[in-house]
Amino acid sequence: MNHKERMIANLPYKPWLDGLKEECIENKKKVYRYNNLPPDAFEEREKLLREILGKTEEGYLNIESPFHCDYGYNIEVGKNFFANYNFIVLDVGKVKIGDNVMMGPNVGIYTAGHPLHPDSRNSGYEYGIDVTIGDNVWIGGNVCIMPGVKIGNNVVIGAGSVVTKDIPDNMIAAGNPCHAVREITEEDRDYYYKDRKFDVEDYK
Repeated sequence: MNHKERMIANLPYKPWLDGLKEECIENKKKVYRYNNLPPDAFEEREKLLREILGKTEEGYLNIESPFHCDYGYNIEVGKNFFANYNFIVLDVGKVKIGDNVMMGPNVGIYTAGHPLHPDSRNSGYEYGIDVTIGDNVWIGGNVCIMPGVKIGNNVVIGAGSVVTKDIPDNMIAAGNPCHAVREITEEDRDYYYKDRKFDVEDYK
């Protein structure tokens, strides 16, 4: 098993071996191009973004610049995906994102990590553990999602949270470390912010 295969398998690997460094550089060239395209170059931006990401679905797709990732091919997004400014994905492990997902500004998804012991860490080995995000998820600004986390469907993660453990379906979760605060219920449908009700009828 070479080091790229080890990386994909979530095993310790060395990131400069077996073509990984070269793949990372080639992806960063594409990301650089993406981040320097004019904001109104809609078709070119979407085309290049679909080249960078490993798997995309039909429908709306937009990541506001700047955006950064390591390899790109380890990122999968579903239909109708949006990420705001400064979206960072350390995608040495797989990052799978479902349909209808929105990311606030300064969201980081970190599959990457290093051993705790200094001798092991100084050996050059690092690792990536896959991250999975379900459908209909809203991730607030300045959220950090750590290696190995699974976020369920219909979840809202509050701004500034550090997500270190799995979050089940239909939950509002927040904090450092992030934890489930309460379940999202049918009563929430009529409110757009805290105690403020919709004043229109076409939101349902």
